[in-house]
Amino acid sequence: MMQKTEQTIVRNEEFITKAEELMPQFFEKKVQPKHIIDVIPNSTVIHGWEVNNIDAADNMTNHNYGKGDTVVLDFGTHLVGYLSMNIKPIGSPPDAPLHLKLTFGEMPVEMAEPFSEYDGWLSSSWLQEEVMHIDVIPTKLELPRRYSFRYLKIEVLNTSPKYRVSFENITCNTVTSADVSKVKKLNHEDSLIEKVDQVSIKTLEDCMQEVFEDGPKRDRRLWLGDLRLQALANYETFETNDLVKRCLYLFAGVPEEKGKVAANLFIAPSLIADDTYLFDYSLLFTTTLFDYYEATKDIETLNDLWPLAYKQVELALERLDENGIVKDDETWWSFIDWHEKLNKQAPSQAILIYTMRRAIQLAKIVNSDKSDFLTEKLQDVIKATISHLWDKDQGFFVSGENRQVSWATQIWMVHAEVLNSENNRKLMNHLLTTKPEIGLTTPYMYHYLVEALLLVGERNQAISQLKAYWGEMIKDGADTFWELYDPENKDFSPYGSYLINSYCHAWSCTPTYLIRKYDL
Repeated sequence: MMQKTEQTIVRNEEFITKAEELMPQFFEKKVQPKHIIDVIPNSTVIHGWEVNNIDAADNMTNHNYGKGDTVVLDFGTHLVGYLSMNIKPIGSPPDAPLHLKLTFGEMPVEMAEPFSEYDGWLSSSWLQEEVMHIDVIPTKLELPRRYSFRYLKIEVLNTSPKYRVSFENITCNTVTSADVSKVKKLNHEDSLIEKVDQVSIKTLEDCMQEVFEDGPKRDRRLWLGDLRLQALANYETFETNDLVKRCLYLFAGVPEEKGKVAANLFIAPSLIADDTYLFDYSLLFTTTLFDYYEATKDIETLNDLWPLAYKQVELALERLDENGIVKDDETWWSFIDWHEKLNKQAPSQAILIYTMRRAIQLAKIVNSDKSDFLTEKLQDVIKATISHLWDKDQGFFVSGENRQVSWATQIWMVHAEVLNSENNRKLMNHLLTTKPEIGLTTPYMYHYLVEALLLVGERNQAISQLKAYWGEMIKDGADTFWELYDPENKDFSPYGSYLINSYCHAWSCTPTYLIRKYDL
């Protein structure tokens, strides 16, 4: 369960200042819609709705609209930016305000199913729509809020019987801190791998703003789990490494009084640490710093942030019980994956080991006296893990009092190198053959699955999993990769409705990293 408790935040103004000095440059582009469309029912496609092109959007000037009229536009690709349009009266001078509703959607279903019927547990205010009265027309309408969308529905709720309106020069001014010119073209011989790479890069591009956002539709926040994966993809593509550095300093700027790093941050109107603390995400601060140093060799930043990186490991070790295993009770939350039945104990144990290995390397680089302690402690934790969590008869690691076998546990144990390389390879093949019931639900965990296969030398199986998962998403219409995707249940949402899901999400961008880093 999620634990939110009152925390005393200790602000490090020096780190916050360093972060603000790294505010990125923005790249902008004006994009106009491509088609006027219908969204029509089709039970054979995801969510039950598909797009039908009616006319070129250039012909918008040939149409005008009155009370009750609707037009839906397709911009041809996913966009993040600010909408503007010219609105002109047709007929008599306007004798009443124009009552207008705009609905933005990343997926066709958002144009088809009314937001008024949404009944999920996340706030409906994340659903992207604007209702407004416009008193004076003609006018240029410029919306101040940034939107994440491909589709735009314009509904004329009312005018008056005396006039109608036309919409011209509808434009999205897109914004990103990703420099597309930096990305080297892949030119892969496999067209699906090429397409997956392109969509991955587009996903990352649209999530790069003042920080690495988790999703530009929702939550627009800096989350550590997403940051770790975005940073890896960034090193292979945009190389906007100062943005990673900025994000690390932002997290380091607002730890709680014991030194624990929050799972996510609010950036505006001022820097605020959210009151959510996750066991695995706090440790990912340390691994993200390790990855950043590996990519940049920035020793100054490493020296600045090493004490806090070590603190995350130290605090995590306090959670071990008398057997050396992470305590599993109601007082904590470790994310791992969006699976309601997943027990988090064993994968969290593995993430601790994974992080300790990297902390030891960092300790040696900064000549820290913690190196020997961490090395000795690591062996103790590994020994405890094999002793208490390895089930020899099943050939799997188990988790929790019910000794649950899950995909996530085996995958993270492979990353943690608890077993030797040959036994790790056997474990991954056993996993793919046996297929435990507690599977994976997010691209976040699918990333770690594919990379685990690569780490054990199962290159062909890794490629097969990557193409099957992200390739299937593309077949289902993804022009950016989604927050959630279960090929066996394509309407899956942990929030109670797929309308609120994010369809451009940071933790889904890593195929470009996997393809380029491992030369797939």
